[in-house]
Amino acid sequence: MTEAVKKKATSSPRRRARELALQGLYEWLVGGADVAAIDAHIREQDEFARCDSAHYDALLRGCIEAAAELDALLARHVDRATSALSPVEHGVLLIGTFELRQCIDIPYRVAINEAVELAKRFGGTDGHKYVNGVLDKAAADLRPAEVAARHG
Repeated sequence: MTEAVKKKATSSPRRRARELALQGLYEWLVGGADVAAIDAHIREQDEFARCDSAHYDALLRGCIEAAAELDALLARHVDRATSALSPVEHGVLLIGTFELRQCIDIPYRVAINEAVELAKRFGGTDGHKYVNGVLDKAAADLRPAEVAARHG
């Protein structure tokens, strides 16, 4: 069994939801496709049945609908315009920032770690390090009490 197959076989439904949402965000960022068309395409994939569809819906639609707000939050922590980021890193950062802002039931470290794993799997060689640094800073803005409690 290859490493990719092992990872897919052991991915949790929520991680699969993040992976599929990232694929949809990538399609949206690169081609500007209609959200409904992207969603329909993603839902046709075999692995969709094994994902947390509610989380997928929240991520895909939430990230696209709030992209300008999420980019504004990210702008304080990135070293270039978000439009200049690779589409994979940009999508991962949108997901991580969305989860930090909207998914309070997910501990901030989990949101960051999941984004780092997405970047490792789909992004460039050191993209995960960049994602980690940006989201660590964003977490201090978005979840100051939780971050302070961990470091306090």
